[in-house]
Amino acid sequence: FGYKAGAFTGANRDKKGLLEEANGGTLFLDEIGEMSLELQTKLLRVLENGEYIKLGDTKTQKADVRIIAATNRNLLQECETGHFRLDLYYRLSVFQIPLPSLNERAKDIPLLAKFFMQQSALKTNKRVDTISDDFIEALKQHNWKGNIRELKNILERAVILCNSNQLTL
Repeated sequence: FGYKAGAFTGANRDKKGLLEEANGGTLFLDEIGEMSLELQTKLLRVLENGEYIKLGDTKTQKADVRIIAATNRNLLQECETGHFRLDLYYRLSVFQIPLPSLNERAKDIPLLAKFFMQQSALKTNKRVDTISDDFIEALKQHNWKGNIRELKNILERAVILCNSNQLTL
């Protein structure tokens, strides 16, 4: 939401918030299921009437933004337990794009692994350009509790430890 100069110690000048920065565009809210109920109430106000108040201000600001939100939680269950506002859920869930976990998309693993290998090789300045079939098969059989982030970390670690141009078990 941003803040006004003097809103708290160290607030020497006005600071734009994400809503102001995204005005007229799109704001991506990652892990919306982790948002506090207090903040959910403020976000709901923005979604309902396009207005918010910066910290330390008394005037309302207008925001015209499209919200895209992501979460790994079942928000309807979170609503039932009182951890997520049902009215906010319905304001956000105009259009849902369910994305299955990596465990449900084993066929995507080779392509994702190659992509993350290439990224990691560039990052570490190493020449690693192939992945052995047995390594791919092991990746397909793995239980991905950490989902895509876990796959990315495993590929980065493998590239760091690799002593050739091919990732192997």
